[in-house]
Amino acid sequence: MQQNEMYDLTIIGAGPAGLYSTFYAGMRDLKVKLIEYNSELGGKILFYPEKIIWDVGGMPPTPGATLIDQLVNQANTFDPTICTNEHIEKMVREPDGMFTLFNDKGEKHYSKTVLLASGHGIPVMQKLELEGADRFEVANLHYTVTQIESFRDKRVLISGGGNAAVDWANELVGVAKEVIVCHRRHDFGGHEKNVAHMKSKVELRTPFQIKELHGERTSIDSVTLSHCDSELEERFDIDAVIVNHGMKMDGCFLMEAGLELEADGFVRVSPCMETSQPGIFAAGDVTRHAGKLQLISGAFVEGATAVNGVKQYLDPAATKQAFVSSHNEKFKQRNQEIKIEHKHKDKRKKLEFT
Repeated sequence: MQQNEMYDLTIIGAGPAGLYSTFYAGMRDLKVKLIEYNSELGGKILFYPEKIIWDVGGMPPTPGATLIDQLVNQANTFDPTICTNEHIEKMVREPDGMFTLFNDKGEKHYSKTVLLASGHGIPVMQKLELEGADRFEVANLHYTVTQIESFRDKRVLISGGGNAAVDWANELVGVAKEVIVCHRRHDFGGHEKNVAHMKSKVELRTPFQIKELHGERTSIDSVTLSHCDSELEERFDIDAVIVNHGMKMDGCFLMEAGLELEADGFVRVSPCMETSQPGIFAAGDVTRHAGKLQLISGAFVEGATAVNGVKQYLDPAATKQAFVSSHNEKFKQRNQEIKIEHKHKDKRKKLEFT
């Protein structure tokens, strides 16, 4: 990769919005570069590789890690340039209207347009703010779940009240010996159906929070919970603790890029997902607008809409959107290959049946 090469579009952030935008930019014949802070692509889903995702249209319930693999494969369809381990710290519009992006290594990237798909910034798990808690991280204090089976037949305490906490509680029911959920409020932020299911299956403590972790050396053996509105305390023998207190977003340069923000700090966008700065578009968690859909599927729509906006920004005579994939000449050869592959699979199934 030539560092001084000019791109039609540079996408910052490789979560679902950024990955799908990379694919769709290829459908629009754009020369695209994708830049990600982490060493791996996938965004926040990387924190929940075994979490089952139900609400992506047309897909069966799918583990987060599998969804990432499929999105990455799709993003690579048109051979984009992908950069990882790069923290973009500054973005400058040059006199000719082009953009120069500076990373933390002093390197530069050049682009005609920019698509911000970086969520709220660089995601960092909110850790338990108790003195000495970090010594238990090597054994049984967890901030994410990578292997559900590791909790088999254990007594598990989950602290948190958002979607992640609720989902993990439901996932662990039937795997763990017992699941206890504590939350500092009575109300939970997860989807209503999931919350109702959780409440019927686990032992709840609300409004409670973790006061103290007890254990020898690096392993927790019990936890003291304290009531948020009284002096009541309860102590539980525990084999594992999972903390899902959300994420803080660190190192985000976007708020200093001269963009107009909504009252809650999210980037304001037009119907075509353009920000207040011409040539800078946004999609995914970084944005807020009247029709915002807080689903991965919503990020896909916003990414495609932003890329269409980019295409018309660069070429006002361009069509408003790409042809649907079933009629797109780009896929003509690949469609034939896939059809042949499916015919072979059908023949094998028939032979196995007979």
